[in-house]
Order: sequence, then structure tokens, then C-alpha cells
Amino acid sequence: MNAPIIAAAHLVAVLRPPTTRDLWWLIIAKALFVFVFLVLMTLFMIWAERRVVARMQQRLGPNRVGPFGLVQGLADGIKLALKEDMIPAAADKIVYILAPIISAIPAFLAFAVIPFGPTVSIFGRHTGLQLTDLPVSVLFILAMSSMGIYGIVLAGWSSGSTYPLLGGIRSSAQMISYEVAMGLSFVGVFLSAGSLQVSVIVASQQQRWGILTEFVSFAIYAISMVGETNRAPFDLPEAEGELVGGFNTEYTSLKFALFYLAEYINMITVSAIMTTLFLGGWRAPVPISWWSAANTGWWPVLWFMIKLLLVLFVFVWLRGTLPRLRYDQFMKLGWKILIPANLVWILLEAALKVLDRRQDLVILGPIFVVGLGIVFIWGDRNEQRSKRLEEEFEAARSLPFDPFAGGFPIPPLPGQLLPSQQLAQVAVPVAVGSGGAPRHGDDVISHGAGTDGSVSDDAGSGSGEVSGD
Repeated sequence: MNAPIIAAAHLVAVLRPPTTRDLWWLIIAKALFVFVFLVLMTLFMIWAERRVVARMQQRLGPNRVGPFGLVQGLADGIKLALKEDMIPAAADKIVYILAPIISAIPAFLAFAVIPFGPTVSIFGRHTGLQLTDLPVSVLFILAMSSMGIYGIVLAGWSSGSTYPLLGGIRSSAQMISYEVAMGLSFVGVFLSAGSLQVSVIVASQQQRWGILTEFVSFAIYAISMVGETNRAPFDLPEAEGELVGGFNTEYTSLKFALFYLAEYINMITVSAIMTTLFLGGWRAPVPISWWSAANTGWWPVLWFMIKLLLVLFVFVWLRGTLPRLRYDQFMKLGWKILIPANLVWILLEAALKVLDRRQDLVILGPIFVVGLGIVFIWGDRNEQRSKRLEEEFEAARSLPFDPFAGGFPIPPLPGQLLPSQQLAQVAVPVAVGSGGAPRHGDDVISHGAGTDGSVSDDAGSGSGEVSGD
């Protein structure tokens, strides 16, 4: 009875290629490469962002420290390291010191599952260009990005100041809101690839990139990753006019540098995730992929870096182009637009997958995004129209009310007064003497002190008494 099962298991064991684990020195080399790559990319992005924004604003940008100003980021890091390290007197010192570390370490760890390329030979050992390939790689990325929120919240709370606390609460609310939308945008990719493993997701894009079949998820993730990393136009936790400097107001020296480093590493990580899940990963684009050796050897590393730099350029482009949103607009976009749209798209994609009509997603995706934009614009216009009507109603309430304006007597609405009631509320100065303007210190009486609006003006006595009859 068990003989067929044993035979099938033996056949699978024979056909399955033997798994080879990396040697310890190869694992250490990969870990060091990831660390050095992220640090160097941070220094490069600091320089590139300043140069690109300067060109957009018709300036030169950093051009003095090193050739073309390339060493400006390193000079800024040295300057931060040499600055005085201060701890506020009211701060919780242990949490205050741990907060930037909690923000920086998950930013490094999230990049551990990103593949740079296929299997290559390094000193005679065949290994994948990836630190580790977990079966639930994408969930690991979401877990690490969630851990970074704790560092920001604890930084605002442990500073012992009001403004950092407000900035930490605001930043955590923003990151949690957009992390929900970002996590839901991954569900479509899971349904398409049938796996949570990053290497399998990249392999599923061999014929068609994820941006074509998952255009809605791509668009939602593109917006969510900007909000998740607190970048412009969603850099609301660091709004200078409202919160001074955000959650990191009380931080100086290397502690501030760790927050600065974590922000840029998170920006690089989410760009790498977009490249991996939606842009084919390390695979070459269509014209180059016709070359037989394009996706073999070390060439895929070049394609991955080009895609990564293009996504990072979009971050800089947005910062130099779009103004900052209001916080209520930002939260409305996340909770009322992105999350419901994500849920609808997941149901639609699941239904098409059951019906075996996933090819229709290529056409339905752009249509869905256009419809989503129309709904957002229409809702914004309705909100503006409601606000305008409310302002017109408030203005109408301040005008004199005529009960016979329409030809028929109508009672006043709440807040409206009859002409006699409006006249009764007008303050009239009491003239003392034979006439002329009232002198300083003269009594002022108000019409309408009585229940029927009658006023007794006894100017001869000059006492300004008012009858209540």
C-alpha cells in the first residue's frame, strides 16, 4: 500500500537537484557587500539629490568638496560625527539612545532578501546574488519596515518635549496608514506569482513584467512607498512651520545621522522592492533581453542598478516638483482612496484568476487607475463645492432677512433675524447736550433691552435709562 508513495518520494529525491549552502566566508562577504552598498548608495543619493534639485532650480548644487562635489555626503557625515552630542535633561536616556538604532537596523535588514542577479560563480562556488532567499521574503520586508516605526515613536516620546512627541505621533500615524496600503498592493503580486518568495516572483516575470499585469498594485505601491518613507510631497512629520523639526528635533550628532541614514536606506529599499516585484527584477528590458547572454553572468547586476537608479530619480523629481500636501488630504488619500481601491482590485484579480482570464488585467489595470483618478478628482470637487456652499450660507445668514422677499411671508431660519430684531441689536450712542458727536465717556445704550424692543431714551436726564416695557 505504501510502496507507490515510497517510490514517488524516492523519484522526487533523485530528480531534485542537491541544495548547496553558502560557505561561512561567502555569507560574511555578502553581508558586508549589502552594508557597504547601502552606505555608499546613501552618500551618492545625498549628492545626487542636491545636484538634481539644484538643476531644477537653476543652481549648481554641491561642487566644491571632491570632484563635482561627490565627497559632500562624506563631509556631512564627518561633520555630524564631530558635533556635540547632547541629551535633553527630561529625556529617557536609554530609550532616547536606542530609538535611532531601532530605526537604522531594520532598514539594513530589509535589504537582505533583495536579489541583485541570478546564480554566479565566486571563487569556484556557485551562489545566488542575494544574501538570503526566504520562502516568505516579502513578509520579512514588511516586518522590518514595521519595526522602523517603533524607532520613530520612541524617539518622539523619549525626548521629553512636546514638539517631538507630536511629530512622532504624526509620523507613526502616517507610516502605519500607508503601510496598510503598501502591504495590500503586494497581494496582487502574490496571486500572480503564486509565491511569497522573491526569487520565484522574479522568475514569474520572465515573459511579462509585473507592471503590465499588476498596474493598479504598481500605482498604489508607488504612492504608498513615498508616504512610507516620509518623502516629499508627503514629508509631513517634518513640516517646519507646524512641528519645528518632527520627531528628531532633540537629536544631534551621530544619533541624528542614524535617522538621516535610515531615511535614505528605506528609500533605497522600497525602490529595490519596486524593481524586484514590478519591473522584472534583475532581468533585462525587452530590447536587450533578445540577447541570449543578457540574463546570465554578471550582466543582470547592471540592469538591476539602472532600474534602481531610475526609481530613485523619481523620488528626487517629486521633491523638486510637487508642493507639500495638507495632513487631512494625505490621510484621506490613504484611507478613503488607496485602501478601498486595493481591496476592490484584489477581488477583481482573484475572480479573473479563477475564471482563467488573467490576460484581461493588462487592459483593466490602466482603466481602473484612470477611474480611480476620476473618483478622487470628483470627490475633491464635491468637497470644494460643499465648502463653497457652506461659505455662501454663512454669508447669507449675515445679510438682512426679508420675510416677504419671495412674495409670501416665511419664518426665519435658525440664525436669521427679522429686520426689527436686527435693528434692536444695533448699539446707538446717546448724545449729551444740544447735539453733535458723543464725547468720550458718554453712556451707550442698546436698543432691544426690553422684551418688545421698545427703548426709552431720556436724553434730558442724561442718565441713559432703558425701560423694560
